[in-house]
Amino acid sequence: MEIQGRMIELTAKLKQVQNQMRNKEGEKKRAFLTLEEIRPLADDANTYKSIGTSFVLEPKSVLVNEQEQKLKDSENAIASLQTSKEYIEKQIGEIMSMTVM
Repeated sequence: MEIQGRMIELTAKLKQVQNQMRNKEGEKKRAFLTLEEIRPLADDANTYKSIGTSFVLEPKSVLVNEQEQKLKDSENAIASLQTSKEYIEKQIGEIMSMTVM
């Protein structure tokens, strides 16, 4: 019973980590695509940042920096989540090997 409970707990954690990774991958892709659209614009082009339902005029450099930071943060979070995922998968493997014995 204890092993089964631990297995259920680890499986739930694994699904949670996988969902977080999927969300971060989406954030990373949005930041990358936004950068691809912003970079070719002239430096003096009017660019707007979405804040809720409003749009605020921002210099291009501010938007580029924000998107680059989002991209870096997403990559770091994905790397951390990947480490967590591998650890959980290792624990699941250990529990599976214990049940086989």
